[in-house]
Amino acid sequence: MEPNQRKWWKEGVVYQVYPRSFQDTTGNGVGDIQGIIKRLDYIKSLGIDIIWLSPVYKSPNDDNGYDISDYRAIMEEFGTMSDFDELLEEMHARDLKLVMDLVVNHTSDEHHWFKESRKSRDNPYRDYYHWWPAEKGTPPKRFSYFDVDGNAWKYDELTDSYYLHYFSIKQPDLKWENPKVRQEIYDMMHFWFKKGIDGFRMDVIPFISKDTDYPELPVEYNGNYVPFYANGPRLHEYLHEMNQEVLSKYDIMTVGETPGVSRDQALLFVDEDREELNMFFHFELMSLDRDGDEVFWMRKDRWKLTEFKKIHSDWDATFAEKGWGSMFLSNHDNPRTVSRWGNDSEEHWHHSATMLQTFLLTMKGTPYFYYGDEIGMTNIRFDNIEDYQDINTLNRYELLKEQGVELDAFIANEKEASRDNGRTPMQWDSTENAGFSEEKPWLKVHPNHKEGLNVADQEKDESSVLNYFKKMVQLRKNHLGLVYGDYKLLLKDNEQVYAYTRTLEDEKYLVLLSFSTETAKVEIEEAENTSVELLLSNDGHSAHRGGNGFELKPYQACVYKLN
Repeated sequence: MEPNQRKWWKEGVVYQVYPRSFQDTTGNGVGDIQGIIKRLDYIKSLGIDIIWLSPVYKSPNDDNGYDISDYRAIMEEFGTMSDFDELLEEMHARDLKLVMDLVVNHTSDEHHWFKESRKSRDNPYRDYYHWWPAEKGTPPKRFSYFDVDGNAWKYDELTDSYYLHYFSIKQPDLKWENPKVRQEIYDMMHFWFKKGIDGFRMDVIPFISKDTDYPELPVEYNGNYVPFYANGPRLHEYLHEMNQEVLSKYDIMTVGETPGVSRDQALLFVDEDREELNMFFHFELMSLDRDGDEVFWMRKDRWKLTEFKKIHSDWDATFAEKGWGSMFLSNHDNPRTVSRWGNDSEEHWHHSATMLQTFLLTMKGTPYFYYGDEIGMTNIRFDNIEDYQDINTLNRYELLKEQGVELDAFIANEKEASRDNGRTPMQWDSTENAGFSEEKPWLKVHPNHKEGLNVADQEKDESSVLNYFKKMVQLRKNHLGLVYGDYKLLLKDNEQVYAYTRTLEDEKYLVLLSFSTETAKVEIEEAENTSVELLLSNDGHSAHRGGNGFELKPYQACVYKLN
């Protein structure tokens, strides 16, 4: 490899911290910045290089911090700007990099800009947001994710106009078509980079460009708003301008959250020659187990491993020559990894959790882990609507109740699909509130923290999910072929085993992953007449081998070096 091909953000392992649920130090049941500082040595011990911190900006918390009222201030629940400065200093002292959330498709309706914008039609801030005067009639239909009625236009009596909000009514969309808005955002980004942060994860970044004629949805989108939102007319002009004005000035990383972006559009964002972003999160995998017409409903039949393989293999091919990919299985908007893609039954939880860790750390693309993935945290599956806190679940419940829909089916769906599954407090130990807080947490703690699913117990157990995670992270770091090597899918049609090779120059690795509750027998041509060295297995043993045949136990994961 040429030295200039290597990048720290390609070789690093990312750990997402959802501050509200990580560690409370003030006794109010809500995590805070001092709590993150308290746990930095733990994060470092995992082998993590980069922390992605979900929003800590000032916010009324309609959408847990993704509704920002001041981009240059810290939410009081989380602490102060001096706490943040201490966090950044302590992270850098441990050679940890900090990636912040950039939420600039919308602000809170309590942001100074919006409060001014709605005062009058000729206010200097009026054009910071998207307004539709009522005398023009009802605006063309737009869908909102978090609106009780699903309507993205909210009528505002003060100026007899509607404002646009792709998300909650308290999250009005910024008007990027106004150059003053863009300059405000670029100045804010400089503010954080000058503080010393190391990058941005960009929330729903493809949605920032709108057609300000607000036409009816074009026929080719057939009612599908997400790809329409992600394909605004000036999107790439704005991203390139952002790169030139801000990003290119610093040694930082960028990752876009890009719902609605397809593989044929991918390199428009991350081809290095285009000077836009480093990488992005695609949503094809996140749609695999969902109903095709409704993103928040689980599909009735189980997803197939061949579908899972095809998604990852197709995306790997997309970045084979240009650009760079990202690998993730969960985050703050999704259920827990092992409950969704593995098997969280008592019998299979350990092996499926470690198998999925192996998968993320042996694929090409920067791996992202969500807090608690390293110990195999699982879905909490609340039975009662009163236990849910997420605006998405609560608003959809009210909408369905108004429609007279059977609510038991909705709750059954939320047990697997709700975002609150991924937001329960971090399980540090087996005490009452799992070591997260001395008081009642903002969201209930999963009761399985008392049954060994916590950091303290797993640190003592050499064979724990946590200790396997640490070994697997080090394995990736010690073998550049697992970072940069070419990927080749094997056993394409096998529904039990995901097998592939990673090859970098004269280094070749074989990865065998069982996604099955049954013993699986496979033949690997690449292993014929070849010396096979086991580097790591999630049960401490190699798959039983005879010639080029391998027998894998349920959810077994093996990483081999081929010599």
